[in-house]
Amino acid sequence: MRAYRDQHFLTDPRIVARIADLLDIFGRIVLEIGPGEGILTEALLKRGARVISVELDSILIERLEERFASEIADGSLTLLRGDAVKVPLPPFEIVMANLPYSISSPITFRLLDIGFEAAILMYQKEFADRMMAHPGTRDCGRLSIMLQTYARANRCFDLPPGAFSPPPAVKSTVMWIEPREPLFPIHDRKIYEDLIRELFTRRRKTVQSTLKALAGRFGKEKIDSVIRDLNPEILSSRPEALYLEDFATISNELSS
Repeated sequence: MRAYRDQHFLTDPRIVARIADLLDIFGRIVLEIGPGEGILTEALLKRGARVISVELDSILIERLEERFASEIADGSLTLLRGDAVKVPLPPFEIVMANLPYSISSPITFRLLDIGFEAAILMYQKEFADRMMAHPGTRDCGRLSIMLQTYARANRCFDLPPGAFSPPPAVKSTVMWIEPREPLFPIHDRKIYEDLIRELFTRRRKTVQSTLKALAGRFGKEKIDSVIRDLNPEILSSRPEALYLEDFATISNELSS
């Protein structure tokens, strides 16, 4: 068995069952990303879920169509061929997936934009650690701020490389994610997201320096006004030293 497009297939049935049992999915519409050869797909179907599986690899699609011909025929399984980051997705309620490492960040952002009730997602452990990095710490970045702004996340358990075929060079982590409203009011979500991106693209710069670089977008007069109104301690900080409330404050000043 080989990995397709950096995907490592989960093969331990005990771990598959543990993942599938983390949420009550009976009668729910579950989005699965990167089903591989269908070991998790089968577990989801056995628990009474209606499954939408998105797979990019045509060889794997053919195998899945053969393995789950009856489930496809009765409508309990829908197979979508395409890139999960780009392909149009039908309505779903829950997400459960062993994500290919290369799409972990874009698919997480896309899912948060679309919205869902809850997700059980498997990531590279290092990626999961960055997701959980606390605001105000050096490990904090765009990923951790965006996730913690719009969702609650908990680490379920770690997996060793031997749970996969072929074994990856790193450990993996299963995460539970549930969307929520931001803890601090955000007046314009697009401006907030753009601000977070700009700040962490220039993470070695101070907030004030990054704001001045945004004068071309917002206008020099607006930026000067924002700088006058913000706490000097925020202005002199680098983005990893800020907290969620600080990001919301800066964003709201820009959008006012």
